Amino acid sequence: MSVQADERPDTGQGEAAAELRGYLRAVVPGYRAKWGETRSFEADLAWQRLLADGGWAAPSWPVWAGGRGLGVVDRVQCDAELAAVDAPMPAGVLGLNNVGPALILFGSEEQRGSLSRILTGEEIWSQGFSEPGAGSDLAALSTRAEPDGDGFLVNGQKVWTTSGMQATHCMLLVRTDPEAPKHKGISVLLVPLDTPGIERRPLRQLTGEAEFAEIFFTDVRVPRTALLGPLHDGWRVTMKTLGYERSGVISLAGSLQRDVERLVQELRIDDPLLRDEMVRRWMDARLTGLLGARALAALGDGGEPGAAQSVIKLSWSLATAELGETLMRVRGAAGLLAGDPAVHRFLRSRSATIAAGTTEVMKDLLAERVLGLPKG
Repeated sequence: MSVQADERPDTGQGEAAAELRGYLRAVVPGYRAKWGETRSFEADLAWQRLLADGGWAAPSWPVWAGGRGLGVVDRVQCDAELAAVDAPMPAGVLGLNNVGPALILFGSEEQRGSLSRILTGEEIWSQGFSEPGAGSDLAALSTRAEPDGDGFLVNGQKVWTTSGMQATHCMLLVRTDPEAPKHKGISVLLVPLDTPGIERRPLRQLTGEAEFAEIFFTDVRVPRTALLGPLHDGWRVTMKTLGYERSGVISLAGSLQRDVERLVQELRIDDPLLRDEMVRRWMDARLTGLLGARALAALGDGGEPGAAQSVIKLSWSLATAELGETLMRVRGAAGLLAGDPAVHRFLRSRSATIAAGTTEVMKDLLAERVLGLPKG
C-alpha cells in the first residue's frame, strides 16, 4: 500500500525536500485517482510529465538546463520524499540520470536542444552499452563506427538495452579506432532509433515483462554531428557522465532500509525461525542504510565517498537478493502463485547482483583498489 502524500509529516529536512513534499501533496492524489497502482510505460510517462511541470524531473541538473542545481545531499533527501509516496520511476530515467548529464557536460548547442525534450519525456533515451561479448567488461565492445563521408557507418549489436523498445534515441558506444588500446578508440554517438538499418527485438524476463531489448545495427549511417565529445574519447565521456549523478547507490541504500522497516511492521510471521530470518534481513538493510548515510555525510562535507560506493552497491545487491528469498519463504505456498507480489519481488531480485555492476566485478574492484590484493 502506498503512502498518501498528504500524510507525510514535516521532517525538518532541507528547503528543497520541503518544497517537493508540498508539490507531491498537490499532485499525487490526482495521479493515483487516474492511474492507481498501475506500473506501465504510459503511467510512468504521465508521472514524469507531472514532475517536469513542477521542475522536479531532474533536480540535480543546472538551472539553465531546466533543473534546480541541487547538490547530492538535497538530491538524496528529495529521493526520500519520492520513495515515501511510492512514486514510480520516470519513463525516461536513463535520459534524466545519464544522457542529460552527458549533454550538459559535453554536448554541442544543437545536441543540448534535446534537454527540454528529455525532461518532458518527448524523447526517451536508451544506452547502447552492453554487447553479447561485452557486458561487465564494457571496454571489450566491438560495435564499429567507420568513417563514411561526413559521418559514420555503424555495424554491430547491443543487448540488455533498458527501455530499448520504448526509446526514441540511443546514446551509443562504438569503436572508432580498432587499432587503439582497449579503453581507447571508443566514441559516443547520439542516434535516433528510427534511423534506417536499426532493428529492435524485445527480451522477455522471468517476470514476463520486457524491459530490455537487443538492438542490431546494419550499415546505419550517422552524421558527424551525432558525435558527443571528442572522437576516440568516448571512454572518458562515459566515465565522467556516470560520475555526474553520485547519489544513486546512496538512495538505493536508504530505499532498501525504508522498505524493510515497512515490511517488518506489516508482516505477521508466526514461525520463530522465519522471524529470526526477517530480523537478519532488517539488520542487513539497516547496515546498508548506515553505509549510505556515512557516504552522504562525506559528500556533504565536501569529500568523496570513494570505495564506499562500491561497498554500498555490493551490500545492497546481496541484501536485496536475500530479502527476495526470505519473503518467498514467509509467503509459503501462496508465494508460488503467479500474481503474488512475493514471487514478482523474488524474480526481480535476481537481477540485483547483476545490474549496475555484477557482484563479482564489485568484489574484484574492492579487492584490488581497497584491500590492495594482487590480481589472479
